[in-house]
Amino acid sequence: MMLRMTVNGVARAVEAPPLARLLDVLRGPLGLTGTKEGCGEGECGACTVLLDGVPVNSCLVAAGQCEGQAVMTVEGIHDPGGALSVLQRCFIEDGGAQCGICTPGMLVAAEALLRENRDPSEDQVRDAIAGNLCRCTGYQRIVDAILHAAKRKREEASPELGSEGRT
Repeated sequence: MMLRMTVNGVARAVEAPPLARLLDVLRGPLGLTGTKEGCGEGECGACTVLLDGVPVNSCLVAAGQCEGQAVMTVEGIHDPGGALSVLQRCFIEDGGAQCGICTPGMLVAAEALLRENRDPSEDQVRDAIAGNLCRCTGYQRIVDAILHAAKRKREEASPELGSEGRT
């Protein structure tokens, strides 16, 4: 089946069996290897992508379900011009990225949260990444990185808020 979808903002057409996993289409014919396969059973979240803005485990989504939809992978998270996004920079600065298996899924889940909520609480961050398993950091550095990114995004959007992010 010829599958048409928008991937990271670019219209794409790819030949794939309708029951192929979205994960395999992304990593195979589309060459987007940033999305990782962890468990292959929807348990770890390493393969998280946004499907029409909603985080999904791409290992559980049939490619045929994505016809005409928008998919965003970790490769789609960047600032205009291709520079690292605030979120990506905070993951690096705060030690949120460790071995790299969970990081793409964590970044995509965090991106979805920050698009919906510019000022999440720590509990909301933990809820947003609850479907993503990290075997390295124990989560606190990841949570700190996401909260730091939220603060920096608020400051960039409203410079008058100052370095504390609040008036």
